[in-house]
Amino acid sequence: MKNQESQTKNLQIKSKSKDEAIQQALKQLDIEEKDIEIKVIQNPCKGFLGLIGAKDGIYEITVIKKEEIEIAKEFVENILLNSKIEAKVKANKDGNLIKIDIEGKDATCLIGRRGETLDSVQFLTGLALNKINKDSHMRVLVDIENYRSKREESLVRYARKVAREVAKTRRTKKLDYMNPYERRIVHSALQNDKYVITYSEGTDPYRRLVIEYKK
Repeated sequence: MKNQESQTKNLQIKSKSKDEAIQQALKQLDIEEKDIEIKVIQNPCKGFLGLIGAKDGIYEITVIKKEEIEIAKEFVENILLNSKIEAKVKANKDGNLIKIDIEGKDATCLIGRRGETLDSVQFLTGLALNKINKDSHMRVLVDIENYRSKREESLVRYARKVAREVAKTRRTKKLDYMNPYERRIVHSALQNDKYVITYSEGTDPYRRLVIEYKK
């Protein structure tokens, strides 16, 4: 089947009907019907007068495990659908990173102030992956209309501007609260600066980055 990994479990069930076998499997495996395939091994036989020679059918249930990239993509698509937002969702995998790109001007409403809503969508997508596979080591990055690259460029310009100010005045500057992703951008932008050092203080979500003159 398309976009699916190899089967993870087979189960044979004896039942009077295919529908009954499906319900038994769903209850026993605690999964949804869309996550299984069913194959008829032996059709049920009602027998004479529904009694003599009656036999249950035998059904093979195959549990299908979807690829994590497909789970992440579908989760984001459902968020857009429930929010009544028309947009295209593209997903690709690079090592242990799944990147979800959302294309559509209507979707920009999900960015929020300084990307806070977008970060929430990304966090929830990661939780959805962990719920399916608790041993997953995949990380998720969700972006809308290239917001993150634009935000990164803006942060780098801002960081360098503040660094020049700190170098000139020799006065420590504390930046606004940032998420870990944004703090890493600033740290990286100034890590080789000859005049300033950077470090973080506080605890999330009120953790901020400090730019200090290098003595």
